[in-house]
Amino acid sequence: MNLIKDTVINNNYLTPTEFYLSQNYPNPFSEKTTIKFCVAYKTKVKLEVFNAEGEMIKVLLDEEKEAGTYEVEFLTVGMRHASSAIMAIPAGVYYYRLEAGDFNETKEMILLR
Repeated sequence: MNLIKDTVINNNYLTPTEFYLSQNYPNPFSEKTTIKFCVAYKTKVKLEVFNAEGEMIKVLLDEEKEAGTYEVEFLTVGMRHASSAIMAIPAGVYYYRLEAGDFNETKEMILLR
């Protein structure tokens, strides 16, 4: 089951001039949320999710991207734990971090069950 949806939006006529990380939507969320970000130039992009204790729970993206605007969908059900067990993460506060070139930003999101 593919847990990540990666879609380029308006990349043909609107190339961003700076990096940007949007607030996820919806927020709060229950089963899935969308994270939108802009990449100013071709570079390696890493998008990760952390729990309130600072433990990384999911790498949503870790690859080189062209300049453009992207959306990644984070699904909270059916995730595979390091032990390979399928799990649903509990309700609470989570953080997502985007690293791209010299850009590094973290935002908060709230998962409700």
